[in-house]
Amino acid sequence: MRDPYPLLRSLLFQLPPEMAHGLGLHSLRLSEACGLAGLLAGPPAPRPLTRMGLYFPNPLGVAAGLDKDGIAVRALFALGFGSVEVGTVTPRPQPGNPAPRLFRLKPHQALINRMGFNNAGADALARRLEALRRQPLPGVLGVNLGRNKSTSNEDAASDYLAGMDFLYPLADYLAVNISSPNTPGLRELQAASALRALLEPLKEAQSRLATRHARYVPLVLKVAPDLEAAEIQEISELLLQLELDGLIATNTTRSRTEVAGHAHAAEEGGLSGRPLEARSLDVLRQFSRQLEGRICLIAAGGLHDAAGVRARLDAGADLLQVYTAFIYQGPALVRRILADL
Repeated sequence: MRDPYPLLRSLLFQLPPEMAHGLGLHSLRLSEACGLAGLLAGPPAPRPLTRMGLYFPNPLGVAAGLDKDGIAVRALFALGFGSVEVGTVTPRPQPGNPAPRLFRLKPHQALINRMGFNNAGADALARRLEALRRQPLPGVLGVNLGRNKSTSNEDAASDYLAGMDFLYPLADYLAVNISSPNTPGLRELQAASALRALLEPLKEAQSRLATRHARYVPLVLKVAPDLEAAEIQEISELLLQLELDGLIATNTTRSRTEVAGHAHAAEEGGLSGRPLEARSLDVLRQFSRQLEGRICLIAAGGLHDAAGVRARLDAGADLLQVYTAFIYQGPALVRRILADL
């Protein structure tokens, strides 16, 4: 059957990016409710694996940011993804940064966003996930946690702890997002001393919540691609000391080297998509050498084809996530990657 997505994309790309994004998510949700979502991608090739004590039907997942409020989780699973990470979610609702805040760089198959953790808040997401969990999910559900813009870095731990309290019983794993470039000062939490001050109470909370809920929910960290080698070494040492369960490498980049000259290149925000591929792969390799397979590595950033996936796996990745490539290529991307694997 001919892939219908190029026609749909041409229609969606006539709309402003953020409007198209919202319409696409709600259309996916509707298609799943009508039993049509699975037909868009065809049957996925199974490649099950167990990481962090969790069973993944396959290693390909949806990165955080695509479905911030968890409105299309079942539809995304129906397309063949083995995991879906919702969020970033903050304890309190927030509107994010002023629009326009999402830009397409079509020749580069890239996006620039400065959304600013726009979301309905942890309580709203918890209620949605409670309803979703009434029936078993066919894959692994991750929840990406952030801090509110109004919260200082000194008090950041309180926001992440609040997010854990809300969402621990509903998530299969929790991701600590300290790498978005769109919340002022957030990336400063990647510095070794600040990161330790953040992660130590989160690990204590993980142990406490595991006892309370009689289930262990892995805790992973999401980092930026704009790290220096010394920072990567420091973060790696801390992750091993504190026994975090996993690492997501990487978030979006501030760099514009690969898109210089594009009309939107000067826009503030994080760049995602193909231009991020080489840098994200390099950071993944550096972390892999430091971590030596002792924690789960989740590769994200610039993944767009089977060759790129193989490069990430060869570099030490256990799991994979896509976002921007899915916007440009649609559901067939899932089938192509899984078939190659």
